[in-house]
Amino acid sequence: MQKIKDQLTDSYNAAAISRDRELKEDWKAEVRSHFLSLLIRENKTRLLEIGAGSGQDSVVFKEAGLDTFSTDLSPEAIRLCKEKGLKAEVMSYDSLTFPDGAFDAVWAMNCLLHCPKDELPGVLEGIKRVLKPGGVFFMGVYGGKDSEGIWEGDFYEPKRFFALYTNERLREILERHFKIESFRCLAKEELGRDLDFQGIILRRSR
Repeated sequence: MQKIKDQLTDSYNAAAISRDRELKEDWKAEVRSHFLSLLIRENKTRLLEIGAGSGQDSVVFKEAGLDTFSTDLSPEAIRLCKEKGLKAEVMSYDSLTFPDGAFDAVWAMNCLLHCPKDELPGVLEGIKRVLKPGGVFFMGVYGGKDSEGIWEGDFYEPKRFFALYTNERLREILERHFKIESFRCLAKEELGRDLDFQGIILRRSR
């Protein structure tokens, strides 16, 4: 696990500035807007972003009135978060240091796909711990097939580790830890990508 995290840190440190300059794809902005609307309807006020990158999504949540905290493995990404005025800290998804029930919501867009499969249950329990009862958690990952390992075709250096799931398998795992409120799969053909996107809204039971 540590070797994987070290490689991811190096990859995302190197790409942090270029990623920060990328425009958000329309479908990603729509997914974020849908989750934000839910948070506003339910009067959620405190949000944790895991795998925040340079903080583009955190800024949107903050500007909507949420008290946000951004975490990422990459020190360079966290530097960019802080430049945007965000509260941010270098932190791994498997070692969240916040008190129990510290957040109303968690947003994790395309970061938990880097978590080894045998580690995911523990990571999900860690996220559940920092959520208040009734809190909501958005998990977005690429998938639609079952695989795990270094992506040899990756253009990042060092090449990144990915763990992917079929819809059925991912549902099975998530249901052990959270209530699934919605599971939306965007087809790879619709996105112009090689993989489907799985966007799931989960809730911690009271």
